[in-house]
Amino acid sequence: MALSVDQDQKWLIDCLNATLDTNRELRSFAEASLQQASLQPGYGAALTKITINKDIAFGLRQLAAVLLKQFIKQHWEEGEENFVHPVVSAEEKRIMHQLLLPSLDDPNRKIRTAISMAIVSIAQYDWPDDWPELLPFLLKLISEKKNIGGVHGALKCLDLLSGELDDALVPKLLPALFPHLHSIISSPHLYEKSLRTKALAIVHSCISVLGSMSGLYEAETAGLLKLVVDFLMEQFSIILQPPMRSDDPDEWSMRMEVLKCLLQLVQNFPSLMETRISVISSSLWQTFVSSLDIYQILCIQGTEDSRSGIFDSDGNERSLDAFIIQLFETILTIVGNAKMAKVIRGSIKQLIYHTIAFLQMTEEQVHTWSFDANQYVAHEDDVSYSCRVSGSLLLEEIASAFGREMIDSIVGAVKERFRESQNAKLSGSVDWWKLREASFFALVSVSEQLIEAQDSGATNVSLSYFLDELIAEDVTTDVHKFPFLHARIFSVVSKFSSVIGHTTREHFLYAAAQAIASDVPPPVKVGACQVLCQLLPDAKSELIQPRIMSILSSLIELLKQASDETLHLVLETLKAAVKAGHELSRSLEPVISPVMLDVWVHHISDPFISIDALEVLEAIKNAPGCMQPLVTRIIPSIASILENPRNQTGGLLAGSFDLLTMILKGAPVEVVKAVFDNCFNSTIQVVLETDDHGELQNATECLAAFLAGGKHELLSWNGDPSFTMKRLLDAASRLLDPSLESSGSLFVSSYVLQLIFHFPSEMAFHIRELVAAIVRRMQSCEIAGLKCSLIVVLARLVHFSSPDVNQFINLLLSVSAQDHQNSFSYVMSEWTKLQGEIQGAYQIKVTTTALALLLSSRHEELAKVNVQGHLVKV
Repeated sequence: MALSVDQDQKWLIDCLNATLDTNRELRSFAEASLQQASLQPGYGAALTKITINKDIAFGLRQLAAVLLKQFIKQHWEEGEENFVHPVVSAEEKRIMHQLLLPSLDDPNRKIRTAISMAIVSIAQYDWPDDWPELLPFLLKLISEKKNIGGVHGALKCLDLLSGELDDALVPKLLPALFPHLHSIISSPHLYEKSLRTKALAIVHSCISVLGSMSGLYEAETAGLLKLVVDFLMEQFSIILQPPMRSDDPDEWSMRMEVLKCLLQLVQNFPSLMETRISVISSSLWQTFVSSLDIYQILCIQGTEDSRSGIFDSDGNERSLDAFIIQLFETILTIVGNAKMAKVIRGSIKQLIYHTIAFLQMTEEQVHTWSFDANQYVAHEDDVSYSCRVSGSLLLEEIASAFGREMIDSIVGAVKERFRESQNAKLSGSVDWWKLREASFFALVSVSEQLIEAQDSGATNVSLSYFLDELIAEDVTTDVHKFPFLHARIFSVVSKFSSVIGHTTREHFLYAAAQAIASDVPPPVKVGACQVLCQLLPDAKSELIQPRIMSILSSLIELLKQASDETLHLVLETLKAAVKAGHELSRSLEPVISPVMLDVWVHHISDPFISIDALEVLEAIKNAPGCMQPLVTRIIPSIASILENPRNQTGGLLAGSFDLLTMILKGAPVEVVKAVFDNCFNSTIQVVLETDDHGELQNATECLAAFLAGGKHELLSWNGDPSFTMKRLLDAASRLLDPSLESSGSLFVSSYVLQLIFHFPSEMAFHIRELVAAIVRRMQSCEIAGLKCSLIVVLARLVHFSSPDVNQFINLLLSVSAQDHQNSFSYVMSEWTKLQGEIQGAYQIKVTTTALALLLSSRHEELAKVNVQGHLVKV
């Protein structure tokens, strides 16, 4: 649309130009002038006229469009979060409505997109009530086959608008919109793939909204889809049937939208799809098989530029890997539905066979993982987003869905792929090992199902013989030339250790010990650690002892080089090695402990790594002869931290209490006393003073560990039992303070129970105050778990009062409770309400038997207790 430029327009154009000037002062002045102009009537309409004027330079039009979108966001609707006065007048809104819609056929793609975004920004506020002509105009525009620019613009607008659709609009919109979308999708001779892709994206948005509605409106949504699903399945089949082409990213995009639509239909409308999945199965298979050929060339072999064509015609990034993942997710969902899976049962063996090929490492992965072991370990832990992970999930789903027959089929497919890799090796292929590694990876993916099948006699395959045979092929290959193959073999041994032959396990235990001590590539060390983690706990002592010193020394060296994910693995392995080393670990304690304490301190803010380090230290503590030197090493540093709590780095104080608690648990009384002498008073002081929830929680657990380890003797360790008891009660009072945030009191129940267990005579004088404090804490509590734990404390008090339970009931009756007649009324109402929320077999037993004791007392106040629920008529 070419428009004449008046004086106001000319000024605005000059201002826009000035904002692009290299002169900073001129640029700042122009920006300030535009800001002032945005507060004047007609500014939005003026920006609109510049945006749609084809005679104005593209850069200025695009800049005007950006400012227009910002203007709409700030001035269109009063009460919105980003609203800035003044609001656009009704007349100016009408003008902008009228100007924007006819401009959707602009020949410039970026301007069309900008106009679409402006329309959708307005539609969020005005459509459908204040802009009823929007949808009819868009539907008319997409039906004008000769105006391809208009079709592009209307579809782009509808595509953006579909993200704003809700359950009120889609049922009204779909019947009117679908015929136009179907016409575009089914007319490849008239419309290019990018247009058909947009139409499919709008269909996907509509199906997604209907899917979210299907739970409450199953019949209504299914009824709407029945009108269109047969046409859709027919077109989906046509689109997916031809072989994939490697040089056409628009085709990837279009098939991607088809797969997304299929996934929504299968997930949310399985009954509708059961009789129709056969229509699509053959075409889906053709896409699956032909995409493997492309993936093999572009990604696995890397013989072509794997980044070629990853942008569609709209400039949106498209990756072949993302397409394959979507393909796997769609097939996995079909396999997961028992009725739909029957349709593809006959092709399952071929599906497994082809899936294994998809599991091959890409050239990009080989390059990345060779230099970054962390990313390799992340992939091994299934936390990455890749074709390999998606393929392995599909194999798991197949094994679960089809049972015994598929277990044998997976083994058969692996054998076939092994033969192919062997032939490739003999023919001189440099990538022969990738298919071999992928076959091992497939076995690892379904290791649990394979082992379960053999243990239950559900397969005739001897896994021990089968795996020994496969592994023997590759153990002699060059570890430096084929590191990922050796790493995968280690992984197989780790996963199948329970069924692999004794001789093979011994061989790989030695091989793993040698690998971590040798100059081998990082992936091989990763695999070796996995094997050691799995085999060390069950290995015979006579096999381990001669090598344990070397293993521990190598792991310590490896620990110094590790980071992120690899650090977790090395720590796991070190823990297994310390436990397996038993007596010999004592001689390495002076070497291991300082390193582990250093790791713990440096990763104190990382809960996963710090817990791993703590578990290794616990293993050292439990090794014969290691506790005393470890405690002697730790206590001075921890005591210093506790004495200066406010001068510590984040997390170190809370972590110190964790470390102390670990040492105290199961420790002999002399160790508990040594820790008490150095750290008890500081621990109490932190509980009384800190407001940090983590510090309070960990300090509370530490105090409970002190009491459990020191028992009644602990009172006299300070010299004045009454003073120690006072300090313990002060801590309990702080933790039960109703004004304290609930999370700070989270572990108070275990501490209070230890007080009751170990100091019954001393606590007898304070039971009434304790119960009153528990009730107040319950009434101010915001966390159900804390409230349940305090009910457990009251339940234990019921048991302690037996056989005179009435005495405890009378105590509760004498304690007031806010908004209740007394504490008994409040406690019973909460207890009966939360009994079903109490977790743990012991806690459930304690609370249910306590309730039985209360009922058996036949106290008259029980008749006044109202319980939520339904009356059971006997």
